Amino acid sequence: MADITTDVLIIGTGPAGSATAALLSSYGVENMVINRYRWLANTPRAHITNQRTMEVLRDLGPEVVAEAYMHCTEQDLMGENVFCESLAGEEIGRMKSWGSHPLSRAEHHLSSPTMMNDLPQTLMEPLLFKTACSRGTQARMSTEYTSHVQDADGVTTTCRDRLTGKDITIRSKYLIGADGGNSKVAEDLGLPFEGKMGVGGSMNILFRADLSKYVAHRPSVLYWVMQPGADVGGIGMGLVRMVRPWNEWLIVWGYDINQPAPEVTPEVATDVARQLVGDPDLEIELLSANTWTVNNMYATHMQKDRVFIMGDAAHRHPPSNGLGSNTSIQDGFNLAWKLAAVIRGEAGPALLDTYSQERAPVARQIVTRANQSIAEFGPIFEALGMDGGTDIEKIQASMDARCDATDAAERQREALRKAFAFKKYEFDAHGVEMNQRYASPAAVTDGQPEPEFAKDPELHYQPTTWPGARLPHAWIYDQEGKRHSTLDLTGKGRFTILTGISGERWTEAAETVGKALGLNITVHVIGPRRTWVDHHGDWATARETAESGCVLVRPDHHVAWRAMELPDDPAGELMRAMTAILDRGSESVSQAREKVA
Repeated sequence: MADITTDVLIIGTGPAGSATAALLSSYGVENMVINRYRWLANTPRAHITNQRTMEVLRDLGPEVVAEAYMHCTEQDLMGENVFCESLAGEEIGRMKSWGSHPLSRAEHHLSSPTMMNDLPQTLMEPLLFKTACSRGTQARMSTEYTSHVQDADGVTTTCRDRLTGKDITIRSKYLIGADGGNSKVAEDLGLPFEGKMGVGGSMNILFRADLSKYVAHRPSVLYWVMQPGADVGGIGMGLVRMVRPWNEWLIVWGYDINQPAPEVTPEVATDVARQLVGDPDLEIELLSANTWTVNNMYATHMQKDRVFIMGDAAHRHPPSNGLGSNTSIQDGFNLAWKLAAVIRGEAGPALLDTYSQERAPVARQIVTRANQSIAEFGPIFEALGMDGGTDIEKIQASMDARCDATDAAERQREALRKAFAFKKYEFDAHGVEMNQRYASPAAVTDGQPEPEFAKDPELHYQPTTWPGARLPHAWIYDQEGKRHSTLDLTGKGRFTILTGISGERWTEAAETVGKALGLNITVHVIGPRRTWVDHHGDWATARETAESGCVLVRPDHHVAWRAMELPDDPAGELMRAMTAILDRGSESVSQAREKVA
C-alpha cells in the first residue's frame, strides 16, 4: 500500500511544475509537488516573461499578477539590446527590443491586457510555488523521484527522502514529469525525442557590482560585448545580462564543448567581468558560477498513458528568444484544465491525448527558433570581420574600418545595420510568443479553414477566433464604466460563451447542455444595457462572427468552437461541440442528448 495518495503527482517545482500545481489547486484538484532539492531556484536562469505567460498569472488571480509586476523590471527598462566592445568601451550599435519600438509597442498594447517584463526565476518560481501551496498543493522538498509503474487505474511512484535515505511510495491517478532538461521521467517513459544535447558549452557568472555609470543612460536587459582576442577561439562575444537594475548581473560566456568544463574560480570570474565591462579595477561580489550546455532537442510526443512531461523535460534549448519558462508555464495551462475535467468525470480520457497533440508542435517550434537565433548572430560577426580566423590585429582592423570614409566602409556599415535589424527575430518575435494555434479534437473547426497570416507570423501576432487559436483580447466595459479584457471574462477553469444581444438564446442553450453534461458553461452577452458593453466596437471586430453567433472558449483561453450565427437548434449544436471536445463517448452523448430533448 502506498505511503501517500493524491490525484496528481508533479515531479519538479520549477516554472512548469509550480504553475501546474497552482492551476490544479485553483481548480480544486488534489495534487502534490516534489523537489529533490531543499529549496527553489537559486540562480536567475529564466527571466524574460512574455504577455502570454502574464495572462496565465492574471488567470490565477489579480494578487498573483500584481506581485509579479511588483518584483519585475518593467518593459521600458528592458530597453534596447546594446552591442559594444565593452560596457565602458565603444558602442557598436543597438536595436529596439522587447516591444520598445513604437510600432511593436502598439501591437503589444493591442494584443493583451498584460505587458511583458523581466522577472528572474528566483522571483517567479517562489511566486508560483507559494500560490500553489496556499491553495492546497502538498509539497515535499528533498524528495527525489526514482521510478514509477503505471497500471489501468493510476501510477505508483517511488521516491527517496534525501534527509532520511528512506524510500516512499506515492499513489496518484496521474504523474507529471516537470523535472528539467535531464528528465528521468522522460527517460523512464522512453518518449521519442529529436535533436541533440550538448551542442555548445556556456558558463554563468552571477555577481553584484554597481554599473550604473555604464548602463543607466541606455537601459537594457542584454549587453552584447564583441571583443577580438577573447578566450574562445581567438574571437568572442560575451553577454552581460541585467538581473536587477543596475547592480546585479549575469555574465554568459562560452567554452569549447569538446573540452572539459572550466572551473570558474573567483579570480576567473573577476577577470571575465573586468574584460567585458572594460574596467580593469572593477571589484565584484561573486554570488555564484556554474557551467551548462546548449541543447537542441524536443519531444515529438509528450505523454504515455497516465504520465506526462512538460517544461524543459520536453523542450531543451538555449535561452535565445526568452521562451523557456514561458513555454513551460503555458504547458501547464494547457494540461491542468484537462486533468481537472477528466478527474471530475466531466470528460473522457481521450481529452488528455490532446495535450501532446497541441503542445508537441509548440516544443518543436520554440527549440528550432531558439537555436536558429544563435546562428543569426553570423551576419553581425561577418560584418565586423569576426567570422573566421584568430588574428586579433586583423579582426580589430576590420572592426575599426567601419569608421572610414570609403565605399567599402559604407557597405560594411550598411551590412552591420541590417544584421542588427535582423535580430528582431530573436528579440522582438511577438508572433512566436502569441500565435500558437492548436489542432486537435479539443478544438472543433467544423471545417472552417485556418486564416492565413497577413504578416510574418514569427514577428507579428494575428488575432482570430478560429477554433484552436487564443481568444483575441479586446477591452469591454461593465455598467460602472470599468474596463475588462475579454480574457478576464474567460478562463478560471471553466468553459465560457461570448455572444451578442441577438444571440441571447445561447444562455438557455448553455444551461441545458451544462446540466446534461454535469458542468457549468458561463455565458456573457455583450451589448448595450447588458452586463458587458463593447463601447469601442473592438470585440465586434475581433469576434469574426455575426452578433447572434457565439465563441466558445476553453479554460486556457483558446477557442474551442464557434458558431458564425445562431442556428435553429443552438442547444443541439452546442451539445455536439461539447461532447466532441470533452470526449463524451457515444453512450454518454446519447444520454445527454436525451436529457436535452
